[in-house]
Amino acid sequence: MPKLNTELILKSACASEITSIDSIQSLWSGYGEILRVHLKGGDYPSVVVKHIQLPEAVAHPRGWNTTLSHQRKLKSYQVESAWYQQYAMRCDSDCSVPQCLAVNAKTDGDSVIVLTDLADAGFTELKTSIDVDMEGVKACIRWLAHFHATFLGETLAGLGLAPAGLWQYGAYWHLDTRPDELNALTDKRLKQAAPYIDLALRQAKYQTLIHGDAKLANFCFSTSGFRPEGRHVAGVDFQYPGGGVGVQDLAYFLGSCLQESQLESLTDELLDYYFQILRLAVNNKHPQVNGTALEAEWRSLYDIAWADFQRFLQGWSPSHWKLNGYSDRLTQQVLARVLDSIV
Repeated sequence: MPKLNTELILKSACASEITSIDSIQSLWSGYGEILRVHLKGGDYPSVVVKHIQLPEAVAHPRGWNTTLSHQRKLKSYQVESAWYQQYAMRCDSDCSVPQCLAVNAKTDGDSVIVLTDLADAGFTELKTSIDVDMEGVKACIRWLAHFHATFLGETLAGLGLAPAGLWQYGAYWHLDTRPDELNALTDKRLKQAAPYIDLALRQAKYQTLIHGDAKLANFCFSTSGFRPEGRHVAGVDFQYPGGGVGVQDLAYFLGSCLQESQLESLTDELLDYYFQILRLAVNNKHPQVNGTALEAEWRSLYDIAWADFQRFLQGWSPSHWKLNGYSDRLTQQVLARVLDSIV
C-alpha cells in the first residue's frame, strides 16, 4: 500500500502501526480492492479500506468495456466518497452503515476510503443465498424501510435538483446512465416504453434517497445481539445512491435473493411487511407526511420498478437468471398500461 495511504489510515484511526492486511474482495472490473487493515494502538482494532485503483486494462465480465462505462464507474466512486462524508452519519442503528474515518479522493484514481469495520460491531455474516430464510429477508427489508424513511424528502431530483454529491437519480441501472444497454435491447415494446417508465418513477410525489444497489450481497448480518424483531443487518456499497422511490430498492432486493416461485408466493406478504415498517418509521421521523398516500403511491409503482430493471437487464444480459416468468409478467402488465396511454 502506498506510503501516503498508510499514513492516512494510521492517522484516521489514531493507530501506531498496521500489523496485517487481509483482502476482502476485488472491486468490479478490477478497479481496486477492499481490504481489512489490522491495527495496533488507537481507537479501532481494524478498519476497512476501499482502495480504488484504475486498471491498466479494463476487463468487464460481460464485455461492456466502453468509455461511458469507465466514466460511470469513476463517478460512482466520487459519489461513494460524498455519501460517506455527508450522509452516512445520519443513518441510525435501524439502518446501520459503516462510518467514514477518512477519504482521499482523486479524480485520476488511487483513491482511498477508510471505514469502520462492521465485523467489529458484530456484523460478521455475509450471504449469497437466503434460501427462504424469512428472518434474514425481513431484516434486510426493515433496513430498507428505515433507510427510505430517514431520507424521505431529501431529494428534489424530479425537479432537476440532484442531492449534493450524489446521483440525481439513484440505481446503477438508471436509464440516463445506460444508453448502450438500451440500444442493445431487442424488445421493441419495452424500448418504446422505457422513457415513460422512467418518467413515472421520476414524477412520484414522495421521493427519497435509494441505495441503488441493494442486493443481498451488500448486506452484512449480525450474529450476536439480536433485537426483539429479529436479525439485524448493516448496508454497504454506496456507489449509486440518489433520488428515487423506495420500491425501486425493494424490487431489486427481492429479485436478488428469491427465485421465481418464491416471488410469486411471498411478494404480497413482504410488500405488506415493508410498508408496515415504513409507515411506522415515517410517522416517527416525518409525522407531517401522509403515510396512507405515500404507501398508495409507492405500491402503485412496484411493478413499474420491476419493468425499469427488466429494461436494463434485457439489454445488458438477456440470459440473466433474474429474468423469469414473474418479472416478465409484471413487465407485460406495465407495458399494457403504458403503451395504451401513449397511443
